[in-house]
Amino acid sequence: MHDILNGFTQLWYSTGIYGFLTEEKGWGMAVMILVGFLLLYLAIKKGFEPLLLVPIGMGCILSNIPLAYIAGVDPNSSFAATGFIKILYDAGIESGLFPVLIFMGVGAMTDFGPLIANPKTLLLGAAAQFGIFMALIGAVLLAYIPGINFTLNVASSIGIIGGADGPTAIYVTSRLAPSYLGSIAVAAYSYMALVPVIQPPIMKMLTTENERKIRMAQLRPVSKTEKIIFPILVITLCGILLPSAVPLMGALMFGNLAKECGVLGRLADTMQNALMNTVTIFLGLSVGSKMAADKFLNLETLGILLLGAVAFSFGTAAGVLLGKLMNKLDPKHPINPLIGAAGVSAVPMAARVASKVGQEADSQNFLLMHAMGPNVSGVIGSAVAAGVLLAVVPGMMESIAPLLCLLK
Repeated sequence: MHDILNGFTQLWYSTGIYGFLTEEKGWGMAVMILVGFLLLYLAIKKGFEPLLLVPIGMGCILSNIPLAYIAGVDPNSSFAATGFIKILYDAGIESGLFPVLIFMGVGAMTDFGPLIANPKTLLLGAAAQFGIFMALIGAVLLAYIPGINFTLNVASSIGIIGGADGPTAIYVTSRLAPSYLGSIAVAAYSYMALVPVIQPPIMKMLTTENERKIRMAQLRPVSKTEKIIFPILVITLCGILLPSAVPLMGALMFGNLAKECGVLGRLADTMQNALMNTVTIFLGLSVGSKMAADKFLNLETLGILLLGAVAFSFGTAAGVLLGKLMNKLDPKHPINPLIGAAGVSAVPMAARVASKVGQEADSQNFLLMHAMGPNVSGVIGSAVAAGVLLAVVPGMMESIAPLLCLLK
């Protein structure tokens, strides 16, 4: 009888209910599981970036189940059993491998033809990165609010949300502020999914109906030779000027070269489909595993979400305003300022939104291919911005840390 009672006792000790009741952050784990369910609902029911939010939601749920140790090491195991999500995280996120592979797949799916045909749209993509640096400044200022303790490393990671580029945000955060990876990644992908909601009001507020009706000249044909030379030229310049951006930029351009060169059809197809889909699964589960209660359920997460919205809005506005300015400077070659909003890195959603808003003003105005120019240049811009932050911020932290302490 005593053995039977011991057996039932051990069974009770091994249940998730016991873990929720006895673990130090048991209540927080329960809340985070509900957050995971919310992400699944938004992805499946509302269609918010389902390819990422479903794996992230599942990663969040699995990692917050007490005593399962799916995202950690089982302390009760005689051979220190490591959870499979922790293995994925260590191999792909901590090393920075998964975001790089995602960029390779993006490159294999991207046509840089519209950017090559109209190079000045590169400026619109660059302008949309303004939101990144606005968010960085905002995060530094928020650090003076009690309960929020953003260092410059964390502020830089939050800033990348302004480019609406999830893989870049993950890459920078894994390097500069890995403990904030969960909240920053969720914010980045959430705002990517909300592009059709956030951008149109800003675009309409900053443009007149006549500006939205501007029709742009037909893009010139781009030769195969130009498309092959472009990725080689970009990576060469990047290597000379900003080596810290080479991991992301190199993967992006290699994927694009595989697509455009015409002799790597099988490799390009693998990058676009099998590799991209596999890495997306692993990336989502790994990011979701970092949504721990002690790092997510606090005032700082609210600040991250707020700054993400502000940064994304500023990036959209900066692209539109630069488009208006370019029209003033060169009225003979008009640009529909709506395509400036496509400079954020959400490819191709931002370009589709710009085209849709333009067609609301003029149903025969087809802006999609024109908007793809700044859209793909935004991907390049966010990678360059990430390289700048990775090159500059660690050194700045060492030099300004004493000053920040005095100011506080």
